[in-house]
Amino acid sequence: MRYLKSFGHFLYDFIIGDDWKIAAGVAVALATLAVLVGEHALSDRTLAVVGGLLIAALFVVSLLVDVRLADRRAARREE
Repeated sequence: MRYLKSFGHFLYDFIIGDDWKIAAGVAVALATLAVLVGEHALSDRTLAVVGGLLIAALFVVSLLVDVRLADRRAARREE
């Protein structure tokens, strides 16, 4: 049982890592791409570009959320 628990911790650290928002964003991007592939909506090259743009955009959103939260915490400390 100890090995199973250790493996679970490894998977969590490997997949989620430090920021769950980025992992969730990648999951959303992959799910969106899976739907587009299933519908044969776009060509392979277009799907690759769309996937890259989705992941980059979700990373930027995650970063902006973290910066905004850090600014709010800093403002509370100054009060």
